[in-house]
Amino acid sequence: MKEIERNEERYEFLKWAQQAFHKLKLVPPDTGICHQVNLEFLATVVMEKEIGEKKVLAYPDTLVGTDSHTPMINGLGILGWGVGGIEAEAALLGQPVTFVTPKVYGVNLRGSLEEGVTATDVVLTITQKLRDVGVVGAFVEFFGEGVKALTVAGRATISNMAPEFGATCALFPVDEESLRYLRLTGRSEAQIEFVRKYFESQKMFGVPGDGEIDYSAVIDVDLSQVVPSVAGPTLPHERSNLCDVGKHFLEAFPDLKDSSIKRGKLTYNEKDYTLSDGDIVIAAITSCTNTSNPSVMIAAGLVAKRAVELGLEVGSFVKTSMAPGSMVVTEYLKATGLLTYLEKLGFGIVGYGCTTCIGNSGPLPEPVSSTIRELNLSTAAVLSGNRNFEARIHQEVRANFLMSPPLVVAYALAGNVLKDLTKDPLGLDSDGHPVYLKDIWPSNEQVSDYQTAVSTQMFRSRYSEVYNQNSDWNKLTSPTGLEYVWDEKSTYIRQPPYFIDYEKRIDEVEQDIQDVKCARPLLILGDFVTTDHISPAGGFSAKSVAGKYLQSKGVAEEDFNTYGSRRGNHQVMIRGTFANPRIKNLILRGIEGAQTKHFPDGEILSIYDASMKYQKEGIPLIVIAGKGFGTGSSRDWAAKGQKLLGIKAVIAESFERIHRSNLIGMGVLPLQFEDGISSEGLGLDGTETYDITGLEDAAKTGSKATLTVTRKNGEKVSTGLTVRLDSQVEKEYYKSGGILDYVLRMTVKRNKR
Repeated sequence: MKEIERNEERYEFLKWAQQAFHKLKLVPPDTGICHQVNLEFLATVVMEKEIGEKKVLAYPDTLVGTDSHTPMINGLGILGWGVGGIEAEAALLGQPVTFVTPKVYGVNLRGSLEEGVTATDVVLTITQKLRDVGVVGAFVEFFGEGVKALTVAGRATISNMAPEFGATCALFPVDEESLRYLRLTGRSEAQIEFVRKYFESQKMFGVPGDGEIDYSAVIDVDLSQVVPSVAGPTLPHERSNLCDVGKHFLEAFPDLKDSSIKRGKLTYNEKDYTLSDGDIVIAAITSCTNTSNPSVMIAAGLVAKRAVELGLEVGSFVKTSMAPGSMVVTEYLKATGLLTYLEKLGFGIVGYGCTTCIGNSGPLPEPVSSTIRELNLSTAAVLSGNRNFEARIHQEVRANFLMSPPLVVAYALAGNVLKDLTKDPLGLDSDGHPVYLKDIWPSNEQVSDYQTAVSTQMFRSRYSEVYNQNSDWNKLTSPTGLEYVWDEKSTYIRQPPYFIDYEKRIDEVEQDIQDVKCARPLLILGDFVTTDHISPAGGFSAKSVAGKYLQSKGVAEEDFNTYGSRRGNHQVMIRGTFANPRIKNLILRGIEGAQTKHFPDGEILSIYDASMKYQKEGIPLIVIAGKGFGTGSSRDWAAKGQKLLGIKAVIAESFERIHRSNLIGMGVLPLQFEDGISSEGLGLDGTETYDITGLEDAAKTGSKATLTVTRKNGEKVSTGLTVRLDSQVEKEYYKSGGILDYVLRMTVKRNKR
């Protein structure tokens, strides 16, 4: 009920949209995560439509989704990938989804998994390997004998993390295992047979062998060499073996090497505790990546069962939770009796949806929070999610480690990431004897035995009333009609500024790409700046710029909700752009947070305030970044926010696919340094002015634009830039001011004819 109360205005807006638009159907909140619901219920693999009295056209089920983890459905053999919300909105208005023909990498899976190794370990290993290879913007397909050793749930775990290794998609073939999964999840026998016949007739049924398909390149992965793995503390491809987690933690925080581990005392629930660097304060079984896989969820339950039987406990100040992506998980954990043991360790079900993985962990206990702040402790979160970027999980937690659900339980018991779980005890049993990971880790046979409890009836019963099961949702009323009436007092849903008075601009002639003169850098950033750095989705404080804005509108801090929930209000989101407390703006070296210097006066301001001051002065702004700019979520506000901050161009060493597309979609120009050139190599510190010239010719001919940097002493240095408008369509979008401007202009012109 609290979920409905907090988000009532947003949900009413969605209900209005459902009645206003044809073919829009909403799955209610607290039902599951969209990718898992799609995998278990919505997806058909093959679709059909009547094209005459006696003819039916069969064609592959495909998908574009406004979340970067849309490729999870690739595990079932369905081609799909994530796009930014801007591109999806254009598609809903009839614009085709376009892309440059990609490279296609084949990943040859060999062998099979060793005892005790999970699908999570596999995907973390593949993520590390493919990041090293470099597959950004490419399609990835899996083939080989090892594919046959993976269940669809295991395949979906791998496909889910395609954006973490940079690929557009991560496609598995349709085979007998695919049909088995369709049958398990309650699809009809007629549909299952239809899928088989379609793919057999297309000669696409079954797992291709080595050499059967001609790929751009082939990457070999031996499943028998995969070992228990953990990724972190700040990037999903920072994989380490289980024995090396503590070492990686210390390497990530050099300040801990030269001094002793910091420790502080706290009192919580009338008990005294010591909190130190490396201590785990959040432990979450979360995310569709792993909760869609019964084998790892059951393994987590079996670890909990054995731990409870031995008398082990999780520290009471550790914030534990479990949030499956599907209600079916609850059914089989109850049926096996394992849910009770998970609950005894604090892993009770808090809801069905994205929680800790996207930053919705909620506040830490106040004694824990204050101790972390006072001592500047480097504490940790352990989670079964797919992302662990800085400040994404919780703004006060510096280290975040991704791992399988059973390892989440084990680490919660151990209490500190500096422990080596391969040899250090997790704790003491009720008789005072040390208990090790091997003492509570289930065998593959045990997991398989318990997994027989997962039944087709569970899926059918849970999904039979999926659209009506949330009674609070059903009671919500909503506006009607084809036009939405904006409420000027709303702090959730505001009319966006992009199209106000748009009819006055509709007949404007497309302009050449304009050069940028005398620009200032709002930020200079390093490598792998994520969309969570650019546009955080989690909570924010009363001291933040966004928090101060909401308070000025009469919103109390306890009602702030999250940036993600406020994305319908551009006034909140622009103030939240680059507001990640861990962002490192190299204009202010040694200082973390959403600040910059305004030049030429050198005043230190918030990112938002500096932007407003520059815009008032008529100064164009740019952002300079390193490799992989825009890694992470397909968050369109990471582009919208930059547009509203007055940023004309982003110059980076490289871009992630979706964010580059989003920038173009908002009329922000992506420019790329030549190989070997970087802000560090050019010695940039933010005091300079920047001219970007030759943009129109570069876009037309593929030649280089020129960046001329003028230092404060008058010295000039120039270098070439690639204009990353990679297709004619992207050039047209950019020249129109963005993709939505382009689509609306074309729509209005068609209607005038």
